[in-house]
Amino acid sequence: MARQPRLTCAGQVHHLLQYGNNYQDIFRDEQDREQFLQWLKDAGKQFQVAIHAYVLMPNHVHLLATPSDQTGLSRMMQWLGRHYVPYFNRKYARVGTLFQGRFKTAIIEAVPHLINYMRYIESNPVRVGIAASVDAFRWSSYAHHVGSKADPVITDHLHYWSLGNTPFQREAAYRLLIEQELNVAEVAAMTTAVLKGHVLGGQQFQTALSKLTGRTVAPAKRGRPAKLRLSGE
Repeated sequence: MARQPRLTCAGQVHHLLQYGNNYQDIFRDEQDREQFLQWLKDAGKQFQVAIHAYVLMPNHVHLLATPSDQTGLSRMMQWLGRHYVPYFNRKYARVGTLFQGRFKTAIIEAVPHLINYMRYIESNPVRVGIAASVDAFRWSSYAHHVGSKADPVITDHLHYWSLGNTPFQREAAYRLLIEQELNVAEVAAMTTAVLKGHVLGGQQFQTALSKLTGRTVAPAKRGRPAKLRLSGE
């Protein structure tokens, strides 16, 4: 049975996740990350995809992005692969694929989820234990959002701008938010959404998205109905 096309929608925010093949590292030094970011900036501009947040982990990449058309995300990621994979293979004298199949994606409702997704992505190095603090890991969009360094890769989302009337207010507000850890349920919901290709948003958002895409976007219910739990269980 042919697999269903990836669910994407122009003008909506998407969380993208791309792993290395067999979870191998896709970045081995700073030059690799710098080269990837340069091509990411070029690809976003070429295919009209606004990048709102990112983190370059050793063996995977998280992106938060809004495409201007239906094919922008796929074309951007394909273009990145055609440039970055040959570069990586030449540099490290290897052959074959670098990325693990198709990138994964989830459409999210920007309000209220966008800021939490930015926090989820930029705090990932701390959550998995490769950095002591968010600002100790330089390969994310965090520095841009707190005003430490302008990042040409990033296009700010309007919901980020709602954090304050001035850049200083927005940056200070975001710094306070990212210092607050996401709870376990929030992390689990965001992780599940991108791994399974689910939509993360309210019922009204899902209904509107179904009409736009012509597809059912609510995840199917599986298994037997849950048993009633006794009080105190």
